[in-house]
Amino acid sequence: MSAAPLADSSTPDIPGVPDIPAARSVPSVPSVSSVSPVLAEVVRSGFVEGRHRGSLVLLAADGSIELALGEVATPVFPRSSNKPMQAAGVLRAGLDLAGERLALAAASHSGEAFHRDLVQKMLAEHGLTTGQLQCPPDLPLDPAEVETYLAAGAVRDRVTMNCSGKHAAMLAVCALRGWPTESYLDPGHPLQELIHSVVEEVAGESVAAVGTDGCGAPLMAISLTGLARAFRSFVLAAPGSAERRVADAMRAHPEYVAGTRRPDTWLMREVPGALSKMGAEAVQAVALPDGRALAFKIDDGGGRALGPVLARALGLLGVDAPVVSRIGRAPLLGGGREVGEIRATF
Repeated sequence: MSAAPLADSSTPDIPGVPDIPAARSVPSVPSVSSVSPVLAEVVRSGFVEGRHRGSLVLLAADGSIELALGEVATPVFPRSSNKPMQAAGVLRAGLDLAGERLALAAASHSGEAFHRDLVQKMLAEHGLTTGQLQCPPDLPLDPAEVETYLAAGAVRDRVTMNCSGKHAAMLAVCALRGWPTESYLDPGHPLQELIHSVVEEVAGESVAAVGTDGCGAPLMAISLTGLARAFRSFVLAAPGSAERRVADAMRAHPEYVAGTRRPDTWLMREVPGALSKMGAEAVQAVALPDGRALAFKIDDGGGRALGPVLARALGLLGVDAPVVSRIGRAPLLGGGREVGEIRATF
């Protein structure tokens, strides 16, 4: 989606002052009519020292809204929570992925060795090279893996970047279809236009804005309610459909979607049929096999609030499993010992 440019606001010719390019208009979301509610608070030594505001929606099994906190109809950038939809677009375009490869196509992987190895295999299987990846070079997403990676003398690499599986799949389908590979991230590219339509279809609403994600791929803005509906549609989709294939691959191989030390992996491993995907700036979406679903975003992007808010939301949806407590535990330390916690407030 493009917006009409603003009037020319470049700096006039003034001696010694360089020209400044004219400002460009940016797609904006509707103004928020009220302050978002507090979803989590930071408690240290019994004192509330911080608060995380945000919005959250819970859907019942029939798709109706069971709980809405904040602006759940206002568009947000779901960031990597959009990846299942992008993977479904790749399948609809004709790439026959399955198993670990399809899970990795929908991943924000931790950059562990098995992630990096499979990305390289996927590229080689389609006659592609790592040099064709257009995601930026990066270190592993997982802090423990970073230490091992750097200790081995490795440096930032495109394959290591957490979105490299998605990019490998996008390149592969372009090679298969004869579409340009050098412009596969252009919003007007046939693949990205197809993904755009998939997002609108499964979310049940129009994309409000198109931006650029951290990995360079087009990023479609939808509401939290639309995001929850999208995840719900994946778990309820007919077997063999692109959406169901993505959901089944993610649930069967969650370690390829995230990593060995990540909440998305824990949840999909320990709650039968759950589909879970986090996104940057503290976005999370989950669907359960009967159609219950949730989506939320922490306004300030504070990832430390994700676990407590997710655990509380799962509890409200009726999920009763030990992993919920594990995900929700967020202790605060002082002098190396536990002195407080981050806790949900709803």
